[in-house]
Amino acid sequence: MRLRLLLSAVFLPLFLAGAAYFGQWAAGTGTGDSPGRGMLVVIAVVCAALALLAAADLLVVIRRLRSERGTPVPH
Repeated sequence: MRLRLLLSAVFLPLFLAGAAYFGQWAAGTGTGDSPGRGMLVVIAVVCAALALLAAADLLVVIRRLRSERGTPVPH
């Protein structure tokens, strides 16, 4: 559980930064540039999806760790 917590806490900001970076890059890409706008948008969307997955995993791990310790989970 602690390893999942660490990995989610590390990769969540990295994937968010990647999504923002590739999104900005895609927005500034002109016609004929390489890599193309479509590929950059795909990479940005994949990074955003992985960030959502990392955030969901982080919430699950925190909830499980709290329940193991007996700390009440806020609703």
